[in-house]
Amino acid sequence: MADQVLVTGGAGYIGSHTVLELLEAGYRPVVIDNFHNTVRGEGPVPESLRRVEELTGKKVEFEEMDILDKAALQGLFKKHSFSAVVHFAGLKAVGESVQKPLDYYKVNLTGTIQLLETMKTHGVKNLVFSSSATVYGNPSYLPLDENHPTGGCTNPYGKSKFFIEEMIQDLCRAEKVWGTREVKNFFCLDYKGKGGKGKGVPPPWLGSEPPPLLRCPGLINFICLRRTQGIVARRDGDVAACYANPKLAQEELGWTADFGLDKMCEDLWRWQEQNPMGFGSQA
Repeated sequence: MADQVLVTGGAGYIGSHTVLELLEAGYRPVVIDNFHNTVRGEGPVPESLRRVEELTGKKVEFEEMDILDKAALQGLFKKHSFSAVVHFAGLKAVGESVQKPLDYYKVNLTGTIQLLETMKTHGVKNLVFSSSATVYGNPSYLPLDENHPTGGCTNPYGKSKFFIEEMIQDLCRAEKVWGTREVKNFFCLDYKGKGGKGKGVPPPWLGSEPPPLLRCPGLINFICLRRTQGIVARRDGDVAACYANPKLAQEELGWTADFGLDKMCEDLWRWQEQNPMGFGSQA
């Protein structure tokens, strides 16, 4: 029988893609999510996971659950024999975390502590924790690599992720049988354009350098800006630039990116055209 893997927050963007990969690799993912950042859909599973089922032809086992509900977690672990846990669940908005720090510490820290305690009780020692590039704070150098110091976080969200990393490392030092992996998530580059005050060379796909095919400086900026009402300041807690060097992943895991920025933007645009309201039916 295939190994069962618990995926917390598995109905979200990264979580649902991970569930798809687990299914295609022959695992049996069990997904929990509390719908904080997920569309319910019309069936028994969230819409994102329904589409995973459609793509794979396999059923996804799903339970609506909050990681703050320790009794529910205990019941889940009694029902299943998990070989590993992939932990995505948590609050994740930088700007909101500055406004609601206690919410972020409660959900992210307390929820993870309860998950780890439940894993320990049931002898589950393998964990993949989805961390964040925010743990690096304002980078001392770019691109970031595994040697860059962590902890100089600029917002409560990043601090919560950093505290969890430290907590997991302490647990591993205390109990050597634990096996963990951290996944740093990099989502975007805060580019300020010619009128901004930032430093560094902007990526060519934003138009200040001629795109290799279009040779139309500023075209992308024009397309993006002509429908906006103006430009506002960076969100509280955001850093100016944050991107990573994936060399170690290539060396140790044989992983390289399949697509460049052009293809990524093309796919995103096509998905948005096909799903103008996202997974939901409301605007």
